Amino acid sequence: MIDDYESGDEFATRAIHAGQIRTSEGEQSEPIFTTSSYVFTNAAEAAARFSGSVPGNIYSRFTNPTVRVFEERLASLEGGEACVATASGMAAILATCMGLLRAGDHVIASRSIFGASVLLFSNILARFGVETSFVPLSDATAWRAALRPNTRLLFIETPSNPLCELADIAVLAEIAHAHGAWLAVDNAFCTPALQRPLELGADLVIHSATKYLDGQGRCLGGAVVGNRALVKDGVYGFVRTAGPSMSPFNAWVFLKGLETLGLRMRAHCASAEHLANWLVEQPGVSRVHYPGLVTHPQHSLALRQQKAFGGILAFELEGGRETAWRFIDAVRLCSITANLGDTKSTITHPATTTHGRLAPEARATAGITDGLVRVSVGLEDVGDLEADLQRGLRAAFS
Repeated sequence: MIDDYESGDEFATRAIHAGQIRTSEGEQSEPIFTTSSYVFTNAAEAAARFSGSVPGNIYSRFTNPTVRVFEERLASLEGGEACVATASGMAAILATCMGLLRAGDHVIASRSIFGASVLLFSNILARFGVETSFVPLSDATAWRAALRPNTRLLFIETPSNPLCELADIAVLAEIAHAHGAWLAVDNAFCTPALQRPLELGADLVIHSATKYLDGQGRCLGGAVVGNRALVKDGVYGFVRTAGPSMSPFNAWVFLKGLETLGLRMRAHCASAEHLANWLVEQPGVSRVHYPGLVTHPQHSLALRQQKAFGGILAFELEGGRETAWRFIDAVRLCSITANLGDTKSTITHPATTTHGRLAPEARATAGITDGLVRVSVGLEDVGDLEADLQRGLRAAFS
């Protein structure tokens, strides 16, 4: 599968050039516009900009040339009409909900989404009168059964964090649209290099740019991509007024990350697939969660829906939390951190970190066991990574 994967010249070219408009200085790399405001030629021009009758820069909370290049480039890669950049991935989810929903609306979300996303839907949005139902990610029947007359949004991550479970995007899009609702897909794990949800029928794509779009763990950022009406008339208005904005410097870092996205994702996928197949054979590993394995419940869906299987894998160790902690503490190449999508491999214990704020019952329902370990496979030599995981296994079961 990996050997057959090609990101394509068109994608690679757009990842480097889309959105860039050189200034009169003739720069090769995109400039960073570190300015809070912009000067108008006269009062009439200022009035026209603020009214929206004439396009142009107004204030960097919502108009900045560097951020705009990032937005246009990511929209091009995802196949969307518009993009709004935000201060973080969570800010992107919040902006989507606050920009498109109102009190009395109902959301259906996968119960397999990131822990902070669960809390955003169940705690914070609930205070504003938006109710959320959580259903199994891959059970289309459960999604249909959860629909209500006031359902406005279906929200998923696919693959899910951390169990790499998949949803059939086209099926859920059909369910949403038949009910007059929108489907939003968190695409942080795959990025547009591996998966394009809009082409499969989704209405919105949400990113934590902090992850693979950056690729080196340097900056926080998020983005929402979709058609112009939803993004510009809905999400953008919230970002403009409430201000969860991306900084120009961070946008520039993400632009540099996009230039190598296709190459990096191919390398991440190749190493993750190798390690997943190796882990399956190791004593003490009771289960490996990776869509590239033929034993994965949605392996055939991954072949249809994704161009490769991703750089994230999770596995369950016999012995529960104590075994998992001994494993994690023994590795040396993998950094113990909850971030992912880095050139450096990272490792975490989801039950006590990313999903630690969830009630034990909620973790159990989501399949987050005490023996579960998640690895974001970096760009180190795969032989060195295998040796590092072997070191962890020896320590865990010694």
